[in-house]
Amino acid sequence: MRIISLLPSATESLCLIGAGAEIVGRSHECDHPEAITDRPVLTQASTSFTDSAEVDRVVSEALARGDSLYRLDEARVQELAPDLIVTQDLCDVCSIDLETVRSLTARMDPSPRVVSLNPESFEGVFDDILTLGRETDHEQEAEAALFALRDRYFTTADSVNPYTHHPSVLFLEWTDPPFVGGHWTPQLIERAGGVHPLNPTVPMDGAGAGAGGQFAHRVAGKSIRVTHEQIVDSAPEFVIVCPCGLTLEQAMQETRKLTDQDWWNALPAVNSRRVAVVDGNEMFNRPGPRLVDAFEFLVGFLNDLPEFIPKDFPWSTLDS
Repeated sequence: MRIISLLPSATESLCLIGAGAEIVGRSHECDHPEAITDRPVLTQASTSFTDSAEVDRVVSEALARGDSLYRLDEARVQELAPDLIVTQDLCDVCSIDLETVRSLTARMDPSPRVVSLNPESFEGVFDDILTLGRETDHEQEAEAALFALRDRYFTTADSVNPYTHHPSVLFLEWTDPPFVGGHWTPQLIERAGGVHPLNPTVPMDGAGAGAGGQFAHRVAGKSIRVTHEQIVDSAPEFVIVCPCGLTLEQAMQETRKLTDQDWWNALPAVNSRRVAVVDGNEMFNRPGPRLVDAFEFLVGFLNDLPEFIPKDFPWSTLDS
């Protein structure tokens, strides 16, 4: 099979289930595992990072005009003659839009299958691994990989004491203007023992209180913009800054810009030095296998259990 993956999380999952060798093309953001970086790059961003405020302005104006934030090398896609293209339709900002891909494949002969992965929950991410297994004839490998991930997740979850204090957590997915995490991120924070008051989970329809099963019946909406006043009122005891798509160095740069602002210095987490800066290009914002690493980090950071934090997890305290 010849596969094009236009989604970094899908690329990671495909490699995890043994389909990495079948990938013949990738997006410019597909950079993990390193072995995949020799495949042709088929997308390009129409914007580049300057700072958080400027990127927000440029992106907002482009979306208002109906412009795409990415360009697809359609000629190269046709030349590669894929059997399967994996993409997404969950976020207009994160990757090439689904309609662009479908428009291209409709003109190709033979027309490749298009699989769009749009997980809105942690369990949905696991389901996508099985979907890719079925689509690529790697079902057994996908089941084995999922079993291993679930084992790690539940082993870590068992260390969380549900009867202790649940600290308030501010998870910034963007810093200027501030956006807080959504979908699977509030789920993982709550399952790690915290609360995410600015975008909390709610029970699924018909789930009662949604308790049990590691809160698997509680879900959250997409990332949302919040005000500085809302952040201060939430009195976070922990702050995690993980800007979507930014490296650890870029995330640290954007976080340091906050340190002379009154609202920031009013936060309990800042005064108690419980601020973590995380590589948003690698962690949390990719709905793929490494969300388990992100959960292990959360459990370690929020519960003072550093032994749970993966040794190569890309993060730093603000002070360091």
